[in-house]
Amino acid sequence: MTKFHSIRDLLLDRLEGMAAGEQFPPERQLAEALGISRMTLRRAIDELVAKGVVRRRHGAGVFALGPKLDQPLAASSFTEDMHARGMRPGSQVLSFDETTVGAHIGRRLHVDDGAEIITILRLRLADDEPLALEELHIPSALVPGLTAADLENSSFYELLRERFTISLNHSVQTIEPALLDAEEAKVLGVPEQSPALLFERTSSGADGVPFEFVRSVYRGDRYKVRSELTVPDRTAPTVPDRTAGDIA
Repeated sequence: MTKFHSIRDLLLDRLEGMAAGEQFPPERQLAEALGISRMTLRRAIDELVAKGVVRRRHGAGVFALGPKLDQPLAASSFTEDMHARGMRPGSQVLSFDETTVGAHIGRRLHVDDGAEIITILRLRLADDEPLALEELHIPSALVPGLTAADLENSSFYELLRERFTISLNHSVQTIEPALLDAEEAKVLGVPEQSPALLFERTSSGADGVPFEFVRSVYRGDRYKVRSELTVPDRTAPTVPDRTAGDIA
């Protein structure tokens, strides 16, 4: 196991100097350079594939994917996030429908059954690479005149703020591991049953009224979640407990 992990670490070191999309040397050549068997090399590469740092293309070879994008646990839009990374954000509207809401989405949006909502499916891209599928639900009454073209390659939050005077104030979000089904995998350009991160978010404005429910599936080979943890100050003086018989 120690030798195997050292080989894996050597491959990770090699990846540090590789650009996304760059190809590993042929298997036989790489095994000879590392002084290991091809079986050991395949096992190490299998682990790198599972970690999401390389992709194996049958008949073509093994390619670097580049570092994963970390998703901070903070309220920010996809567009703002990509701009902050120096990447070009993009989106393609795959479907745009106005329907009556069901019970599940209605509870999230605090609207009655039968109310009109707009459901939009978008493919989110960074530097033209597909990263996520986003299913967005909005009460129709909040966004009169909204069209599919309004959301093509644009920030939804910026549109809400500038055109509908709705600003994000509070969000509740959950994150779960998931596997991509055949349709999702095809759109995102990865194999079926690839790992993914499922985000579900309900957002509201300053008035506390929800204006969106979003279900997003992010590629697990390109995304990870980052959180910042702080240690509570344990040096602060404690306040003594008071019982019913204490005199204030």
